[in-house]
Amino acid sequence: MADRLLFSKTGRAKYISHLDLMRTFQRAFARAQIRIKHTEGFNPHPFVSIALPLSVGYSSQCEILEFGLMGDTPYDQVPQRLTAAMPEGIVIHQCYPAQRKLKELTSINYIMNFEYSEGRPQEAEPAMQALLNQESLVVQKKSNKSKKGYTEVDLIPLIRGWNLECQSDTMTLDAVLSAQNPGLNPELLRAAFCRAYPEYAPDFVTFHRREVLDEEGKVFR
Repeated sequence: MADRLLFSKTGRAKYISHLDLMRTFQRAFARAQIRIKHTEGFNPHPFVSIALPLSVGYSSQCEILEFGLMGDTPYDQVPQRLTAAMPEGIVIHQCYPAQRKLKELTSINYIMNFEYSEGRPQEAEPAMQALLNQESLVVQKKSNKSKKGYTEVDLIPLIRGWNLECQSDTMTLDAVLSAQNPGLNPELLRAAFCRAYPEYAPDFVTFHRREVLDEEGKVFR
């Protein structure tokens, strides 16, 4: 049975790429003197796997990493010891045995913050509502498997729910999106909004994962 970590990735750490993050965890386990399982073969290395790789620049408080704990290190000691060996912005919150299959992780709750340096246009809110209330929203998505270099995907069926809140200089979209098979990167929503309403395009957008959920909308661990 595999083991899992629940960790957050915020601040400057959100600019660490997926591959560099994997290497960071491998080195951190060694520095923390926590024995974990290794791959087999001529060049064995520590086995770690992140459930849903996070895009560079995105922050998260609900990342899940799978590994195999060896030796007699108690689960409750792993978070503190491993966090101490991590760069600033990566915090381990929990270590536990995996009980559920990753395919049961079906949705991600994202917080998208649209920022306007000179004040949010009043029309931005109804524009976003109109975009998300469409029956269909087909966009082009890059694909290495397609001869055209892209595929077309309808975003609306991949949006499980959303709520919009606005302030004087921000518009915050709280959305539950499909996590996998297929997953929906919230960047596609930002791009669709800016393409449909370029006059309301924000100066900056931040993306944050708040929670991972199962088919029933309950927290996945």
